[in-house]
Amino acid sequence: MSSRNVATATPRAGSGTLQLFGNELSTQFRRRRTWAMLAALALIPILLGVAIRLVGGSSPGRGPAFLDQITGNGLFVSLAALTVAIPLFLPLTVSVASGDAIAGEASHGTLRYLLIAPAGRVRLLLVKYLAAVAFCLSATLTVIAIGALVGWILFPVGPVTLITGTQVSVGEGLLRLLAVGAYVSVSLCGLAAIGLFLSTLTTVPIGAMAATAILAVAAQIVGAIPQLDAVHPWLFTDRWLDFGDLLRSPIAWDSFAGNALLQGGYILVFGFAALTRFTTKDVLS
Repeated sequence: MSSRNVATATPRAGSGTLQLFGNELSTQFRRRRTWAMLAALALIPILLGVAIRLVGGSSPGRGPAFLDQITGNGLFVSLAALTVAIPLFLPLTVSVASGDAIAGEASHGTLRYLLIAPAGRVRLLLVKYLAAVAFCLSATLTVIAIGALVGWILFPVGPVTLITGTQVSVGEGLLRLLAVGAYVSVSLCGLAAIGLFLSTLTTVPIGAMAATAILAVAAQIVGAIPQLDAVHPWLFTDRWLDFGDLLRSPIAWDSFAGNALLQGGYILVFGFAALTRFTTKDVLS
């Protein structure tokens, strides 16, 4: 192949990947299941905000983090809702999105046609994972956006008092919320890689979804046992709730970097495992 042909082939491959990714996103966000999961996540800040509005705030130190600060500033609805959603609800929805990635296509008999298209196994796997990451981001932003909206409607909104006691403007407070959303989205990327790998092992989507969700719960249980503290730093759930450093003045980025490094390790390990499995898998359906 001449250098000219190579030069023209590369953009076509890149545009083909972008087109495939666009098609995957379109398919994912046209599903009723996706919108049902996002709606369920949106209910968390709504129910939380309405409950606090009706019965009043909790005493300091009782209930989820930030719950006692909601009545003073509605922006804390988002943070309290995230704290509630991270241990179970967000991992559950991400497990569904990632566990269905390959197994769902196989169960519907469309996987072979996607590979004949030709999408290529490596490119298809990459696109499926990126779509799962996009869902991680949209799920987290749903909780944050609805929480901020509910808080703005039901409670006073003003300068945000950080955990260090410093007050910042509403605008900076919203930027901090977005930074926390980025932190949580990164936290879920490791779980999405695990779900993608499990999805390559079966043609039964519910099996991959359930296994991914169970692993997320099991990792958190292990992380809560003091006798197993030697393995805690290696758990993909270990830093899920460490976004408080983004609410300090100045911001301490060490937790964000450490979490990104941890999730990156899981992405590499399980991404490679998924790639090895999928590229050698005999696709019969």
